[in-house]
Amino acid sequence: MAENSRRQPIVAVLGHVDHGKTSVLDYIRSLGQDRQSSVMAREAGGITQHIGATEVPATLLNEFCAPLMGGKEFLSPGLLFIDTPGHHSFSTLRTRGGSLADIAILVIDMMEGCQPQTLESIRILKNAKTPFVVCGNKLDRIHGWHCVNGRSAAESMKDQDQQAMGLFEQKFWNLVGEFGEQGFNLDMYNKIADFTQNIPLVPCSAKEGEGMQDLLAITIGLAEKFLDEQLSDVDGASEGTVLEMKEERGLGKTLDVILYRGQVNKGDEIVIATDQGPKVTRVRGLFRPRGMAEMRDAGDRWDAIETVDAAAGLKLAAPDLEGVLAGTTLRVLSDDDELRQQAIEATEEESEISIELEEEGIVIKADTLGGLEALAFELRNLDNPIPIRSAGIGPVNKRDLRGAENAADPLQRVILAFSTSVQTETAEELEKEDCRVEHIGSDVIYHILERFESWTEKRTIELEEEKREKIVYPGKIKILTDHIFRRSGPAVVGVRILGGRLHIGQRLLTVDGKKIGQVRSIRTGDSSHKEAKQGEEVAVAIEGATVGRGIDEEDILLVDVPSSHARRLRKLELSTAEEEILDELTAIHRSDDHFWGR
Repeated sequence: MAENSRRQPIVAVLGHVDHGKTSVLDYIRSLGQDRQSSVMAREAGGITQHIGATEVPATLLNEFCAPLMGGKEFLSPGLLFIDTPGHHSFSTLRTRGGSLADIAILVIDMMEGCQPQTLESIRILKNAKTPFVVCGNKLDRIHGWHCVNGRSAAESMKDQDQQAMGLFEQKFWNLVGEFGEQGFNLDMYNKIADFTQNIPLVPCSAKEGEGMQDLLAITIGLAEKFLDEQLSDVDGASEGTVLEMKEERGLGKTLDVILYRGQVNKGDEIVIATDQGPKVTRVRGLFRPRGMAEMRDAGDRWDAIETVDAAAGLKLAAPDLEGVLAGTTLRVLSDDDELRQQAIEATEEESEISIELEEEGIVIKADTLGGLEALAFELRNLDNPIPIRSAGIGPVNKRDLRGAENAADPLQRVILAFSTSVQTETAEELEKEDCRVEHIGSDVIYHILERFESWTEKRTIELEEEKREKIVYPGKIKILTDHIFRRSGPAVVGVRILGGRLHIGQRLLTVDGKKIGQVRSIRTGDSSHKEAKQGEEVAVAIEGATVGRGIDEEDILLVDVPSSHARRLRKLELSTAEEEILDELTAIHRSDDHFWGR
């Protein structure tokens, strides 16, 4: 197949924090440093820094991997490594057809094995059906292991003593077991006959540069063997994934995009997915970052270009980019009316966020469409699936808060936010003591799920306790003039309920915090009642009170609330009057006890 009819594979590098993802990318970037020039042209064989991606040309890969290739050369024009900021997890980077990456490198510290983020990465790769290679990194940490820069892993293993190899094999078999639990057969890369049945592990030290040629050779080899159709699909409509929108000095609003098919030219008409539906606009400018050596101030670090071919990362300026949804597809519009309409309809579908919503459920947010879908997928696949009532892209806002507040089930008054922030005003509301909504946010999905699970357990216990223990609601009463029926033993007085409610058994306080006594009975005429509500006038018997000593006509009394009840009351629906009385009680008690009701 001719080189120009293929595009280079897009490679994602994943792994648990500190297992060496950055070291792997840094090593790959360092390969071309001796041949780098200020003009980073592909022809010169230098490594090109794109927006959110690093391109390694085939000339460099062929040279670096030559000892393993036996004279053969790669078919691909190179490799494009997705190299986005940390908050863009692999799961958020996808095309409408699946993962944005054609293939992935999963980096694992040989000494530590699978960690929670490793397992999350494996699950995401499995769901996206993305082929992957395991980089068994940090060989240099194995006691007694001897590394040589640029040496292949196979050569390295022949050169180690028995003790170092024994420790390596122990770690390797542990990994085999952990992958087995996830439904994968892991084996050493040089022992695999059928790559459709086994996942290759390449032992490496990115820090020392050992085994890296094997890693790159296996990665390209797998991509070329299994993704021939995908990599040859260069003729269809031009499409890319929007990483994010940024404001750039001198350029205005711009989009960072990974183009995975076709070509984009300055002046092309494009359609993007926004929170208001599809938006058609025109490319005003295309840019790539200038070489680091020439980088001046922020406003002058972009080189304008006329055209970009897939696969590549690019920055694009155009009018009307407001509300674009990160993680969605950017499509170049064709002159053909039918193809143009198809592109707009496909974009409209993406704008609508195809996550199954229920009448009742929780609220979820993420910074990109892929992130939102990944979170929704995990929630649906729990042992007890979690219903979702609202799902959106962007920061958590007031609308999300109101939606969560209105959930009928208190266990669903929660907002789960993946890799996204909270608007300032909404954050202030969420921090208030009386906020009835729980916000759980993280850049790692499994952290969100863990915290959600422990919050659910804790909240379930609280709700059960509330059912068992009748909660005391706040109330305010006024003793009426000429309505003293008995002065003591118990005192019986006529009262009006000014706000809240009054219940038998409740204790009363004066407005300056003095304890008065306990409500023994509530009556109107010959009828006795358990409770009286705002606006009612009733006769009340108060045990422990004496009229003329501590209470009198026209006095105002408050229903006292236990500290633990005050905490729970703030999460319940209270009337405005009840909220005001609770605030009054809180002020009285906190003058003595700073932590009352907290």
